[in-house]
Amino acid sequence: GVTARRKRNQKRLGDLQALRARKRQMKDARSKSFDKERLVVAESERSGRLVIKAQNISKKLAGRTLVENLSLKINRGDRLGLVGPNGAGKTTLIDMLTGEMPPDSGSVRFGTRLEIVTLDQKREKLDPESTLGDILTDGGGDQVAIAGQPRHVVSYMKDFLFLPEQRRTPVSALSGGERGRLMLARAFARPSNLLVLDEPTNDLDLETLDLLQELLADYGGTVLLVSHDRDFLDRVVTSTLVAGKSGQWLQYAGGFSDMSALRKETGDGRPPRKPAAKAARTAKKQNKSPISKGKLSYKDKYALEKLPADMEELEKRINICRSELDDPGFYARNPEKFEKTVKELSKAQEEYAILEEEWLRLEMLREELEGR
Repeated sequence: GVTARRKRNQKRLGDLQALRARKRQMKDARSKSFDKERLVVAESERSGRLVIKAQNISKKLAGRTLVENLSLKINRGDRLGLVGPNGAGKTTLIDMLTGEMPPDSGSVRFGTRLEIVTLDQKREKLDPESTLGDILTDGGGDQVAIAGQPRHVVSYMKDFLFLPEQRRTPVSALSGGERGRLMLARAFARPSNLLVLDEPTNDLDLETLDLLQELLADYGGTVLLVSHDRDFLDRVVTSTLVAGKSGQWLQYAGGFSDMSALRKETGDGRPPRKPAAKAARTAKKQNKSPISKGKLSYKDKYALEKLPADMEELEKRINICRSELDDPGFYARNPEKFEKTVKELSKAQEEYAILEEEWLRLEMLREELEGR
């Protein structure tokens, strides 16, 4: 009857509210266990400006071309995300970029003072017979050195949501999520200036994901990241390398969302051509360098000084258009002007993106020439 159904639904609602309250209490308790001032990655000395330079590398495995004629340059501080379906060759490419696997052709050059720490995808490098404490201390005592400072292993374990009594728990008895947290704890305890993370978000709970993002945000080195987690990529990487057909890899500025927008904009799946590409080709044909040796050309210097003002003007236009379009009655009053404003906004945004990319190119060129 109606009364019985109402009572049943009220009970379900009460149970749901009780579950939500318990969830909040558990989350608060876990959050309090984090000492975020102590949670730092053990960074080593800075690497050289150049970290990795791959020149025309290719790789075939089991008759499949995974990488074909790829050239890539990774500088200190870059955060490169690798994206593609399973079997596209992401891990193989990472192995070539870190020297674990030689390319069939081409070359990979490494920068100076590199200290690489890798978080592997399948947690295969954990000895199942070793205890949690032995893994973190490498079997030596009860201290863990974090950023040059000793910490007791139990204290460090708590930062990663482990209980003190789990110190002597063998790896084989840990759950998938616990193994993921253990891999993070071990990786971040080792001095590094290049972090290689192959599917680090597998089996991690939300609290550990938040912790990982905070650690990476404060990390001063270089990061190579393989992940299917789009939101995680957006929050961490500065550029995205995407697997294409027949071993082709395409690089885009920004995270996964930026990459998706650019691919939709170009239609052919390729990054948009830089605004200065045509001018650079013309200068090459004339056998003239577009810049003077050791400093920007007058034209580039003038553009670098003028571009911020032009971008500011475009930003004002964009804000005006957005303000007009925010009016809910705008279309009803004047549909023609509404359409015109939409087109004007789209055009201004495209122009702004082009100017911003050109400014970024010139600014990076200036820093490189000045040796910063």
